[in-house]
Amino acid sequence: MAYTEQSLNALRGYGDELADATVATLFERGEVGTFNSLMRYVSTVGQDLPDGLPDVAREYLHETNGPPAWVDWDEMEKARLFFIDNNVHISTALSFASMPACYVVPHIAKLLSATHSLKYPSKRMAETGQFTVHLMQPNAFEAGSRFIPAAQKVRLLHASIRHHLGREGLWDVAGLGTPICQEDMIGGQMMFSIQVLDALHRLGIHMSVNGAESYYYAWRVVGAMLGVDQDHAPADLGAARHFSDLYMSRHMGPSQEGADLTRQLIDLYEEVVPGTLLDPVVSALIRHLMGDTSADWLEVPRTRWDTLVKAVPVLLNLLETVEDRSPYGAWALDRVGHLTTLLELSSLTRGRVMHYAIPEQLKKDYGLSSTVPRTRRWTPPAPAVSSADREQALPGNGS
Repeated sequence: MAYTEQSLNALRGYGDELADATVATLFERGEVGTFNSLMRYVSTVGQDLPDGLPDVAREYLHETNGPPAWVDWDEMEKARLFFIDNNVHISTALSFASMPACYVVPHIAKLLSATHSLKYPSKRMAETGQFTVHLMQPNAFEAGSRFIPAAQKVRLLHASIRHHLGREGLWDVAGLGTPICQEDMIGGQMMFSIQVLDALHRLGIHMSVNGAESYYYAWRVVGAMLGVDQDHAPADLGAARHFSDLYMSRHMGPSQEGADLTRQLIDLYEEVVPGTLLDPVVSALIRHLMGDTSADWLEVPRTRWDTLVKAVPVLLNLLETVEDRSPYGAWALDRVGHLTTLLELSSLTRGRVMHYAIPEQLKKDYGLSSTVPRTRRWTPPAPAVSSADREQALPGNGS
């Protein structure tokens, strides 16, 4: 599919019909509180739905209780093994590249600011981390799995945000399009897939083409389960590159909301990092993975670690050499990676389980103010336009 400004503009006009209709009915019937109370402990596949659950919610949950019919389980298993092999690196990319990439799109930063608890800034990172860990478990789509219920709830959460922002006069629909519209949902799929792969490349991580393609495929499946219209979403890495480049070029830029959210992210991870000596590594990693232009837009401070952090790929290559030459080394590194990811997640959630409830009102619930032998190595292709040309085309650069 060839993407153009016009085709992306068309995607700004609608969200997720099924989830939007479900949420609208729950609000119209005053059943949101009942849904949240009854669904709070429905967290695994195979659980019986509770008595008293609103009919519209029960219908939605039955309709969305599995992956799309076209899912290729061999590809999903390859994706899971890719995640196990690179879990720490993927977590790093999600934290220090994907999330800031959201913040560098001003209207996304505005939306996240409107639906982001200032008293609990790690909430979104905790939800994202927990969701990704659930996805990459061996039984993600089997009885006892936590992933499918989480995906069902996140989809309704997104619909509820569209509901509130669109109906409470808190969003410029005419100027910005539908909140969490299809273009932005596909853009989010890119941030958690192709942009993660780009960040792994900048970290010096060796990836096979098959591994990269399988990882992207898994996020296509996730996107479908979250309401992304796969008729318009990129079907492969090449199309994903095209969409991602066009999406970011037409939307990215500086904003106060983006800078504020980035500052919260930096503060959060400086608390997670032991002591204070390594605190500047957080900013340095964001700058290294995002690039100076985006980092400056987000007001990421420059630090003495900006040069030193560029040695990270050398260190990671040494660890990969150990992993490739020793099956015991590979096992040990995988276990360390798994434990590190869980430790990071525990720090972000502060021991809590994220329930992905539907907010009954944004101000109350979100703190809103009215204001093996190596195979062919994967490398990202050169962009269709140079970085300099792209920056010239971005808002606030020369025109």
